[in-house]
Amino acid sequence: EFQLIQGKVADMYTTLQAARSYLYTVGKNLDALGSGHVRQVRKDCAAVILYTAEKATWMAGETVQILGGNGYINEYPAGRLWRDAKLYEIGAGTSEIRRMLIGRELFAETM
Repeated sequence: EFQLIQGKVADMYTTLQAARSYLYTVGKNLDALGSGHVRQVRKDCAAVILYTAEKATWMAGETVQILGGNGYINEYPAGRLWRDAKLYEIGAGTSEIRRMLIGRELFAETM
């Protein structure tokens, strides 16, 4: 039953595990690199924030879709979670700024 919902939940679970793994890998690499590799640190931090913020917003949106109208009312936490997740895409620089920073660092590596 509810195969479409099961598919959405499976996609959300897979995305969560990928984001978590990416975050832990970047954190581990940052610990190993130290502060002497500023370019690598900036690029990786911007990339992990960009990826996890956009995926959090997507997952919260999927949750609202699953709940239907109940996802929008204040009695359910899904609407608040979506608003909070969306803030991650805006706070500390927008996703577009993070993309520019990542691109700049990637081009600097090739020069």
